[in-house]
Order: sequence, then C-alpha cells, then structure tokens
Amino acid sequence: MLNAACKLIMASEAERTFQRFAVFGGSSSSGTEMNNKNFSKLCKDCGIMDDKRVTSTDVDIVFSKVKAKNARTITFQQFQEAMKELGQKKFKGKSPDEALENIYRLMEGKDPATAGVTKAMTVGGVSQLTDTSKYTGTHKERFDQSSKGKGIAGREDMTDNSGYVSGYKGAGTYDKKGSN
Repeated sequence: MLNAACKLIMASEAERTFQRFAVFGGSSSSGTEMNNKNFSKLCKDCGIMDDKRVTSTDVDIVFSKVKAKNARTITFQQFQEAMKELGQKKFKGKSPDEALENIYRLMEGKDPATAGVTKAMTVGGVSQLTDTSKYTGTHKERFDQSSKGKGIAGREDMTDNSGYVSGYKGAGTYDKKGSN
C-alpha cells in the first residue's frame, strides 16, 4: 500500500515538472502538452540525457515513437511512456518500475534552467564593436558620456516645432498679452 502511494506522489510530482517544462518558452501553451524542444530540455535539465547511455538522438527517437502520427506534441500519458523507455536505457539492469521511479527522482522539483542561456560574446572583434567610446561621426551621437544609449533621440534628428526660428536664443521670453 505504501509503495502504491509513493508511486502516486512521484507521478504527481513528475506531472508538475512536466507542466513547468511544457509552458516554458511558449506563452500560448496550457501545460497539458509538450513539444519536442521542451521535452529535450526537460531530459537535459533533469539529468536524464547524459550523452553516454541516453543521447539527444535517443530522446528524439523516443519522442517520435510515443507521439501521435501527425501530432507535434505529447500528453502526460505519452510522456510517461517515453520516461519508461528512457528509464530502461538510463538504468540498465533495473526493473521497469524501478527505472521509472529513478527517472521520477531525477525530475523531482526541477524547473527549466535559464542561467547561462544568453551570454555576451567577447571573442575577436566583438569587443571593439561594442565599445561605444570608439564610435565616430553620427554613430557617436547615439550614446551619452557613460556609453548608455539615448534611444530614439540618438537615432533621429529631433526638430523644434515650437514656432520660433531655429537657433533663436530668446525662445519662450515673449509675454503673452491677455485677451481684451
């Protein structure tokens, strides 16, 4: 009885992890279906894919095997089938239930990793291209002294539409007379 309850808890935790990865990167996703990209990300982030026993090719093959013929996504039930197959590859020599249990342990409490996804490159000439202190001409006008961009004011000639002649120093000094 305890073993069945334990499996149910682990499956529900796996379902929560499935949902977190299913909605990752897609604002329109409801979390009930997962695409191949997010499935691969889940396998990589949770340590299921190790490039020794379970490779990215294995993950793609298993995904294609469990999904419906013309579908691009899998449901949680199909996901469980995929995890059973990957569990057999990852934990060779263990029973299918034990392997699945170990897979679920790897997934416990995991979220999609975003750290280090976008790194600024400083290789070769990139540092020279991004150093605004070396800019000349009109490009130099797009940045202030602290190398912070001026936004639209740095990209467009801002015209003065106040009605005064351009370059007039006494703008705004004319006293308005009250209407009589």
